[in-house]
Amino acid sequence: MTDASDQWEQGHERRTETVSAPYGPLALTGTHWLADYPDGRIPDIPGSWAADGDAVVPTADTADGPTVDGRPLDGRVRLEADTGPVESARVALGGRRLVVLVREGVWGVRDHRSVPGRFAPYGESRTGRVPNADGRSRGLALAGERVFELGGERRTLKAARQPDGRLWAVFAESTSGDGGFRFRFLYAEAPDAEGLTTVDFNRAQLPPCAFADHFVCPFPPPGNTLGLAIPAGERTLL
Repeated sequence: MTDASDQWEQGHERRTETVSAPYGPLALTGTHWLADYPDGRIPDIPGSWAADGDAVVPTADTADGPTVDGRPLDGRVRLEADTGPVESARVALGGRRLVVLVREGVWGVRDHRSVPGRFAPYGESRTGRVPNADGRSRGLALAGERVFELGGERRTLKAARQPDGRLWAVFAESTSGDGGFRFRFLYAEAPDAEGLTTVDFNRAQLPPCAFADHFVCPFPPPGNTLGLAIPAGERTLL
């Protein structure tokens, strides 16, 4: 018979799979209403964006990077609201999808993003002692580092490898414990033959010990606290 703890954990895993799908609810990192940006400059989104009657008009050149319908944007284009799934949004920026929306005549842009990265395995597994949520220190076996660029800087996260090849990292960031839980888990599919993987903070999730004190969760190992805010993914209990 499955006990209540196992049932809760299975239910939590199913819920996490749903909300942390590549463009599920946790993929949203910001909703920007154009009325709040009269100069057309949305933070961290290249080009200029303006509402024009029944459409949004972004203006950019190929150096800025956005694509529309798979082609580089060089100039300006009129966009109606995206009504389909996020992955079919007309505007992309690398792994990001910029969704045009309108609510009661007010136009906006939603930003869904992920970060490309590479897994650099250690020559052999390294085990470090880290504090756990129950106050004890335990060994955490680390297989390598996920290397990526974020905020204009090279970043790394020490990661464990699960039996199925997936990667798992325990990390914190500048808002951890202040507006968000003190640390989170980040999973990723197994890297390909060249070590390529995706560092998708949209899939960051609260550890089980955020929901119940009876779970034992490791804290982030040294070096896994990022010096910037990560607003994506699960951050706090509702």
